[in-house]
Amino acid sequence: METPAHDNATITDLAAAHGIHLIPETITINELGLDFRVAIAETHDGERWVLRIPRRPDVTHRAAVEGRFLQRIAPHLDVAVPDWQIHTAELIAYPLLPGALGLTLTDEATPHWHFEVESPTFAKSLGAFLAQLHSVDPQDVSDTGIDVLAPAEVRQGIRNDIAVVQAEFDVSSKLLDRWSAWLSDDRYWPARSTVTHGEIYPAHLLLSGENIVGVLDWTTANISDPARDFQFHRATVSDQTFHKTVQYYVEHGGQVWPKFAEHCTELFSISPVNYGIYALTTEDPAHLAAAAAQLNP
Repeated sequence: METPAHDNATITDLAAAHGIHLIPETITINELGLDFRVAIAETHDGERWVLRIPRRPDVTHRAAVEGRFLQRIAPHLDVAVPDWQIHTAELIAYPLLPGALGLTLTDEATPHWHFEVESPTFAKSLGAFLAQLHSVDPQDVSDTGIDVLAPAEVRQGIRNDIAVVQAEFDVSSKLLDRWSAWLSDDRYWPARSTVTHGEIYPAHLLLSGENIVGVLDWTTANISDPARDFQFHRATVSDQTFHKTVQYYVEHGGQVWPKFAEHCTELFSISPVNYGIYALTTEDPAHLAAAAAQLNP
């Protein structure tokens, strides 16, 4: 069951219970996240806050890990990350960071892009940020509770997730064959794991112009396959822009391998598997139906 704080009145009451006194008329709500409802609002003393409201009780443990990770990763990055000043089972809140979201949903739940996705400036900024993130020593964050996965464990984890959804859903044989060929071919896979965000896409990026100035929602951060932070970009931009981004990444110290681009494509192709796991976790009928449609299009 989702948390009851879902409109201006209930969100105002929730914030007040945690010592934040909002002006209800200033509240805007973003429903894009699967685990948290996000609200941005102004207080009576003129401060602007971000409120992350858990949709379900099961996200609380992961949020505790995320909070510890944010404290550790912040000093290593040139971009801003959230500074959680309130963290309870009912509410996470922090002062609004600079910049504007690169992607939001309209009232009709359709994506609204706020920048030019093929922008060379954005490509350079993304490449530089990911190179910096992936260069962080895993030992500096490994004791925060995030998953620490060797390359072989990443690969086996994907096999396990496919097996789970295959047991519960009717999965297209075409997709299964595609994933099997990818998983069995060593040329696609990295030789090392790095610190990763896990869901790098414009809804989690704060931009000034077309430069990244802040990164949100580190719930899925772990030590894993660096390509996971490129997969959405690979799926949404041209080959030319993607290769430019990778070039900037390498120039700033990032490491790639011959089938890096193809591997990013295949990582994105298992999005229905990831959604299937999420649907099984929530047991929400709408998510289960949507996952079934994606797994057997």
